[in-house]
Amino acid sequence: MKEIRSVKALHIITGLGVGGAEQQLRLLLRHMPMQCDVLTLTNPGPVAEGLRADGVRVVHLGMRGNRDLGALPRLVKFIRRGRYDLVHTHLYRACVYGRLAARLAGTAATVATEHSLGEGEIEGRPLSGGVRRLYLASERLGAATVAVSDTVAARLEAWGVPAARVHVVPNGIEAVRFRFDEGVRRATRARTGLPERAFVVGGVGRLVPGKRFDVLVRAVAALPGAHLLLAGDGPERAGLRRLAAELGAQSRIHLLGERDPLGDSADGRTPGIPALLAAMDVFVSPSREEAFGLAVVEALAAGLPVLHVTCPAIDDLPAAQAPGARRIGTGTEELVAALRGHMEAGARRLPPPPVVRRYDIARSARQLLDVYDLALSAAPGAAGAARGRPAADPVPGAGGAAVVGARREPVGPGPAEPTGTG
Repeated sequence: MKEIRSVKALHIITGLGVGGAEQQLRLLLRHMPMQCDVLTLTNPGPVAEGLRADGVRVVHLGMRGNRDLGALPRLVKFIRRGRYDLVHTHLYRACVYGRLAARLAGTAATVATEHSLGEGEIEGRPLSGGVRRLYLASERLGAATVAVSDTVAARLEAWGVPAARVHVVPNGIEAVRFRFDEGVRRATRARTGLPERAFVVGGVGRLVPGKRFDVLVRAVAALPGAHLLLAGDGPERAGLRRLAAELGAQSRIHLLGERDPLGDSADGRTPGIPALLAAMDVFVSPSREEAFGLAVVEALAAGLPVLHVTCPAIDDLPAAQAPGARRIGTGTEELVAALRGHMEAGARRLPPPPVVRRYDIARSARQLLDVYDLALSAAPGAAGAARGRPAADPVPGAGGAAVVGARREPVGPGPAEPTGTG
């Protein structure tokens, strides 16, 4: 088998807007020892810019929608010209198109990660029989499927994916970024207009119905003097703002928009997720369905007590792994009562629990490399051929694909498209 450091890998993802799967890809690539390029089917958004800053080559295929079948031959041509040893796909649309394109291009080692599979939805969209059948048909074209949690692995197996093909590689974080700092707390509160001694509740995520941030807005509105910091964007933002106004709490509900999970903006003026977590007193994840719950792990790394409805990253483990996390029901009244208890007890910071070490991104990267080894070993002919061929020249683009960024010499992004994650 080819030595892993000399492997050339292509990551195919549906889009590169701000999202958990997208940010996880960026973090993982920082710990990959081989050359990795990224191709996004749609939306070369903020994460594409971050990848370029990290020195990763990013290509935008310019796919127009789920049924843009003309994207398939362009994708096949790109993979073939790049002479990749391994293709790794992320998110539903990229998995369906990417696995088929890799097979047609002759790339024998194909891995897919299932980032966001719930009981009744996938990536925030309702599941249907057709979606499941298409997923299973394309899954057979790959060498391995990665699940981000035991919960997702069980769902895949219940769908009919053979257990031997499913490998759990949990999401990970760079815990040092979230280490609590009292000075950062004071500065962030001042920059966001929060009273120094206010009780601050926090939430992070896409503003979509499935995240149920309306419940969080109602709960904080019911606690006079409490403030809510909510980082994220999405179609529910205007509705949440209206709800806060209807409840007379608009001055205490702070909808911050998208924020960088890795740190403050380049000019230092806009606090990123680590700084916002430092400014909070308690973190809430009200979502009914999660595939992992990365934001909860980040909050625990920041020393925050956490209230969550569901979080496989925590729920799949013994309680001693995350003593600061408490599972609650879906009702608003229960959340209000839990928050009132924290408010009355006063702000307190907790030591990062053992679960934070478990979900270290470097550890996840090592586990993923083990999956790559298995996939490459299952394709000895392809690996052997790769071993003896000359290194491919940089591909300037293929069949209409626009180069968004290049290793060492990044260029500006191509035309933006609506974000697509399905």
